Amino acid sequence: MRTAKITFKGTDAGTLTQHDDGTFTFAYREEWLIDTLQPAISLTFPKAQKVFHSKYLFPFFFNMLPEGSNKQVVCQLLKIDPDDYFGLLMAVAKNDTIGAVRVIKMQ
Repeated sequence: MRTAKITFKGTDAGTLTQHDDGTFTFAYREEWLIDTLQPAISLTFPKAQKVFHSKYLFPFFFNMLPEGSNKQVVCQLLKIDPDDYFGLLMAVAKNDTIGAVRVIKMQ
């Protein structure tokens, strides 16, 4: 099992987990749900006190991944399997994203 902290504009919003069977879950932190000023991180993840489940990496997070030659270079330099989408996400989305969401590997 691997877990990443999801931040929105630098504030902890939730947790993304890849389970041993390859499935994924996303859940908001309780503090994020209680704070009415904090938005949903995506239309596909409305603020709700539930756990979102997927057999694959959620499209919202998958779309944060590099593609083509950029992906090849990153995978080669960081020694990441090109099919390890979660590993790649944790490597590149901790700093280099277009939007307000960051993905930070948890120890």
